[in-house]
Amino acid sequence: MTNAEATTSTDRTGTGKAEAAPVHNVEAERLHALLEPAVLANRLYLEEVSIHVAGANRVVHVVVDLPQEETGGVGLDVIAEISKTLSDTLDNDPSMDARPYELEVSSPGVGRPLTEERHWHRARGRMVHVNVIQGDNVTGRIQSVDDEGVTLVPEIAVKKGMKPKQGEPVKLPFDRIRSGKVEIEFSRLDEAGLEKEHNGPSEEA
Repeated sequence: MTNAEATTSTDRTGTGKAEAAPVHNVEAERLHALLEPAVLANRLYLEEVSIHVAGANRVVHVVVDLPQEETGGVGLDVIAEISKTLSDTLDNDPSMDARPYELEVSSPGVGRPLTEERHWHRARGRMVHVNVIQGDNVTGRIQSVDDEGVTLVPEIAVKKGMKPKQGEPVKLPFDRIRSGKVEIEFSRLDEAGLEKEHNGPSEEA
């Protein structure tokens, strides 16, 4: 599996895809509450539910992720399985809008901003760039995450063509982190001296 997000779609429109505008209303919140038990039953986390309207059709977009204690990404087979489950749930929802809909289920892409504590847990072992409040920004590999913040092994800049050096671990409290983002890299985690963790039913993103 690549760093691109896994996505599957179930067309209930009969007309194919169309450009859709997002809708922000209580219906998305209702669907979130409706679908969450099924997502949790499949050992996944319901990240987001959004509704986009295109004429008489609607697109229900659902984002699922692994629990925060697991690393890696959500595999395509898992996406396909949960998509069928959620589609059945929507089809049997008595409060569902009568208009046709298309269900899209995806997992977060590697470029997702790290805005919640669970995002940092999910990115353990990844190389990240952190914008720090009242301090120098840091690029490094996430060593550990706890309730207080993130511990990084920073990369020290060297001359071009040389292998980056690692500095001493740095602990960044969450209240000092302005934003964070995973850096796309192609080197293996074991080259950085980090052990691979159990990924559950997923594949490495």
